[in-house]
Amino acid sequence: MSVERHAVDVPGGRLSLVLHLPADPILAPCVVACHGLSASKDSDKYLLLGAELPAAGLALARFDFRGCGESTGREEDTTIATRIEDVESVMSVLAAHPRLSGAFGLLGSSLGDFGAHAVVTWNAPSNLHELANDENHDGRGLGVPLFVELATHQYDTAPFGVARHLVIHGEADDVVPVEHGAVLHSRAAEPCDIVIVPGGDHRLTEPAHRRQAIDVSLEWLRRFLAPTEVSS
Repeated sequence: MSVERHAVDVPGGRLSLVLHLPADPILAPCVVACHGLSASKDSDKYLLLGAELPAAGLALARFDFRGCGESTGREEDTTIATRIEDVESVMSVLAAHPRLSGAFGLLGSSLGDFGAHAVVTWNAPSNLHELANDENHDGRGLGVPLFVELATHQYDTAPFGVARHLVIHGEADDVVPVEHGAVLHSRAAEPCDIVIVPGGDHRLTEPAHRRQAIDVSLEWLRRFLAPTEVSS
């Protein structure tokens, strides 16, 4: 496996991107990991996926949204629209990478499919209605631009018809209740599936719970993303 660091230009700043590539001489599909609010690309689950996916022939791209981790900006200035723009910028850069096949999967928050060949969400919300009405932000990096955007209702509900979507949700998630996972699954287009992790919390902190999530994610991603042999 090899690891590369990249800077991705976005309006008003740059994103920090780390790309984990398989060791084999293949054109690898790439899974783009999208972290949640007040998190970063360096969370334990993404570091673990950075080791697991290349061993299975898949590249993993983990990056920091604007205002998070090593990327520039302030999270309080960001919105769902800027996060979508960040994902599109990352995928545009990766589309030209000589070691990648051009096939993409997404893993993380519920952001739509972006033309991805496979989507996996872990404990993702089906809507942001409670967030829009939350007066206690708890220092989560939420700013006025996000609440102004939520008032338009443009991005406050997960889209219908996302195909090849695997929903993974912890049964005991007290941050995003498991009912959100059921709604995401009901909105997805076939093929789709849902896996409820018994006793799993929001971060899937128990090693066995995280192991289950990784294993089913990898199986799903490999089902729709096939590495391509490089011609000699």
